[in-house]
Amino acid sequence: MTNPEIAERAEQLTRRRARMMPFLAMIFLIQQISYFSGTEGERAVDHVKIGAWLILAVVLLVGLGTGGAWLQPKAVRDLANDETTRLHRSRAIEIGFWTMAGMSIGLYVVSLFEPLGGRDAVHLILTAGIGASLLMFGMLERRALKDG
Repeated sequence: MTNPEIAERAEQLTRRRARMMPFLAMIFLIQQISYFSGTEGERAVDHVKIGAWLILAVVLLVGLGTGGAWLQPKAVRDLANDETTRLHRSRAIEIGFWTMAGMSIGLYVVSLFEPLGGRDAVHLILTAGIGASLLMFGMLERRALKDG
């Protein structure tokens, strides 16, 4: 693969990633409606639903942490994950951390008035953090592409 081909594929990857991250965040957050509208999680289908959420959460976290595109050649991934993208990823992860911290404090206050299970609390905290991180990363990448 020549340098122009690598640069073109990296550019396509960057644009696709900037479009997909907010979309994935919205799907991930909307999916939570089905989780919290369900039962206590004791049926086999509830365990599958929780397992699917957990797998999706891990894939999204790994994708956010590494930049994704695992099937692309290393040269393309390296070019797509430039210094600006790494800065955006760092900022997005920071926003995710603060979102999870705020959600933890909020759930602590809620638990003073309404009992809250540990699994539900973890689910809410992780979902909020991942969603916020993906949205922020996508927004920063889209803004950079629009400005650049």
